Amino acid sequence: MAKATFAAGCFWGIEVQFRKIDGVISTRVGYTAGTTIDPTYKTICSGTTGHAEAIEISFDDSVISYLSLLDHFWSMHNPTTLNRQGPDVGTQYRSAIYYHDEQQKQWAEESKQALDAKQQQAPIVTEITAAEVFYPAEEYHQCYVEKQRSTT
Repeated sequence: MAKATFAAGCFWGIEVQFRKIDGVISTRVGYTAGTTIDPTYKTICSGTTGHAEAIEISFDDSVISYLSLLDHFWSMHNPTTLNRQGPDVGTQYRSAIYYHDEQQKQWAEESKQALDAKQQQAPIVTEITAAEVFYPAEEYHQCYVEKQRSTT
């Protein structure tokens, strides 16, 4: 199993999309790349923690490649908007790829450059940085969309 970590706005929306992909074994949403230890959803919403809402994905790389996950990541959100996805605004909603090794870093940078070269609008603002401590979000955020569908 391999691991990938992405941020692309509200973690609920990207989690439900990644969970549908063959080869994705598990997902968990949480917070990463900030300065606050053990952040909570409430502190994240303050915009003062430096953390992004993110998703950590465990995947079977014999079924789906990291490059394929990157393709899905780019298609799930608008990587040209700084600290904003749809109605969600703030640094916690930034677009980011958090790589776990040098190969992931290289693939992320190459895919960003390729997409940027095709862009006809604004440049890609997605940050690419090393993965840091990942703090899982509160349990009610995990598989949130699926939980809401099962109660209606």
